[in-house]
Amino acid sequence: MDPDSANACFPYKLMDLVTSQMAKTTIATVVFTSCYYYETDTDVKVSTVNFSKPDTAVVKLNDAGAPKKKQKTIYLTFDDGPNKGTKNMMHIVQDEEIPVTLFIVGEHVYGSTAQNAIFDSLVTCKYFEIANHSFTHAFKNKFAKFYQLPDSVVNDFKRCADSLHLTANIIRTPGRNIWRTGLIKRTDINSSKAAADSLFANGYTIAGWDLEWHYDNQLKLTNTSDEMMQQIDSMFTNAKTKTSDHLVLLAHDQVYEDPADSIELRQFIIKLKAKNEYNFEQVSRYPHLKN
Repeated sequence: MDPDSANACFPYKLMDLVTSQMAKTTIATVVFTSCYYYETDTDVKVSTVNFSKPDTAVVKLNDAGAPKKKQKTIYLTFDDGPNKGTKNMMHIVQDEEIPVTLFIVGEHVYGSTAQNAIFDSLVTCKYFEIANHSFTHAFKNKFAKFYQLPDSVVNDFKRCADSLHLTANIIRTPGRNIWRTGLIKRTDINSSKAAADSLFANGYTIAGWDLEWHYDNQLKLTNTSDEMMQQIDSMFTNAKTKTSDHLVLLAHDQVYEDPADSIELRQFIIKLKAKNEYNFEQVSRYPHLKN
């Protein structure tokens, strides 16, 4: 080909290229400007105008990236305080900022100046819900004798409520896993049934538990935090709780006087929070309570 002829074609090729790029830019501009965004007070929406594909789906941005709703609720409850382990438990709960319920023994509040001061601190802290665990803890653990006398049982709980100025009627029976709520009626030991029915008839809601963190005769925990996590996961997976997706855990204040067991409690709470699938609530928010 003649070099002059080749050079003569260059301006036209350049013009074609420029024209082509301008056309692409124009088309891109039209397509881009055909989508416009507008914002309301509550969410963001997208409106799309389609020139060539009228059946194209519209994507709603306000649904994108929404956090997964937590569906399981754990109720951490601690029995028998105030005692030597209550202060350590209290600091851990405050540090981790989770709501818990304490089933308090009236007699323990008046056991010493220190116990009374701990109780006063618990009452003023938003993370603690105070509930009734009787005044004498079943005549100081004389369970069989205690539950043989239904009227005496009711009076013992009334004494605790009056002495501690408790307004909620949520209670837990000492030494017995008894439930009396709007929907749940369960008695673990039949000889306690008459007393439980009498308490419920007098307006008390009895909250038992789904899972207990056990301790031995030396007041040492018998399960690690990891083992408790496994048990909780298993109970939810196999629908073993009294109410679906709700689990009440029983622990005892006195165990956490031991530094090693206090560490286990803290690690347990941290691990539950890290799973990001559990809510923490106080027992008064348990479904269908009568109180």
